Amino acid sequence: MEVRIQPIHFDIAQRLVDHINKKAQRLERHYPNVTVFDVTLKVVKPETAMNKQAIVRLFQPQESEVVADKTADSFEEAVDMAIEAVEHQLEKKKNKK
Repeated sequence: MEVRIQPIHFDIAQRLVDHINKKAQRLERHYPNVTVFDVTLKVVKPETAMNKQAIVRLFQPQESEVVADKTADSFEEAVDMAIEAVEHQLEKKKNKK
């Protein structure tokens, strides 16, 4: 699985990159058919609480993309919530088949 991390207008800390890669590896174990794990990170203006946005996109061959957009106090929390949301969507797709 290819992991792409795009911070928008800020420098990303290595700790956050490691956190995202760890989550991607766990996701890959449960859903091996996911080929691309794309994370976009933004700081939402104005500077207030709950201003860290994470958009997670998963791509699978022969399937439509799965997207979740979450906002939280920290990027780690936003990424975790977005991954939970895409896992839920993947489970729904899996159970439909």
